[in-house]
Amino acid sequence: MTLLQDTAHAKINLYLHVTGRRPDGYHLLDSLAVFAGAADEVRIAEKSDRFSLSIEGRFGAGLEADDSNLVLRAARALQAHAGKNDTYHLTLEKNLPVASGIGGGSADAACTLRLLGELWNIDEADLIAIAEPLGADVPVCVQQKPNRMEGIGEILTAVPAMPDGGILLINPGLAVSTPDIFRSFAAMGGIIERSAPVFPARWTSMSDLVEMLSLTANDLQAPAIRHAPSIGKVLDTLDMQKECLMARMSGSGATCFGLFPTPDAARNAEIELSKEAAHLGWWTWAGPFLQN
Repeated sequence: MTLLQDTAHAKINLYLHVTGRRPDGYHLLDSLAVFAGAADEVRIAEKSDRFSLSIEGRFGAGLEADDSNLVLRAARALQAHAGKNDTYHLTLEKNLPVASGIGGGSADAACTLRLLGELWNIDEADLIAIAEPLGADVPVCVQQKPNRMEGIGEILTAVPAMPDGGILLINPGLAVSTPDIFRSFAAMGGIIERSAPVFPARWTSMSDLVEMLSLTANDLQAPAIRHAPSIGKVLDTLDMQKECLMARMSGSGATCFGLFPTPDAARNAEIELSKEAAHLGWWTWAGPFLQN
């Protein structure tokens, strides 16, 4: 029997600047992270004698339900913090592509923290502190709302609510290795000096958002295209869609996004390219931003 369940929404980096590197090797980032309706799901069942995990869903095949899985790591980290003896069986429904630049594993870990935090009455600030060692994207995925991410992902600043636009996500059916992309980034010259973006008090339209984003970039996009040229094809396809305001890659790839004036415009574009996407084995999703 399911005690609690929650959704782990896709995280999209609307821009991503690599601003430095710490002595321990972690890269410093500046990024605007938002969320979309596409999501995995985590369910907590009745107590068991240990934390255990089942994985199902379209992208569940090949994922290990062992101690390396971020869901179990998150559960055990929070258990240790809370000093609890309770353990549960968890189920992960994997609907998002794996290693795809939209924070799937991090979102799943964050979702697990939220669920157990609800059971054990742990506040969000403590959940975020537990999230930090688990990965750069886990803290922002705990909040699951638009934030500017800085540092190695642990510095979060709330930003204005997203305008009522649409987003189309496309993954070309391949997983990419984040360390490989950063190695390509270094080989191509590394850190690019950029001015910090200026955020408005509010965005009145998608055009306002796109105007700000036009002064930014994803510093990992060119290295990722060198590593996986199909990412470039996805971006070209998005650019050609009617009403697409801009196209860019999220995170370290390979998922890319197109921004549209409305959710319906994004859905219409998804329908328009559905045959091509099916032929090429692409995963797609279209709809609105997840709001604050």
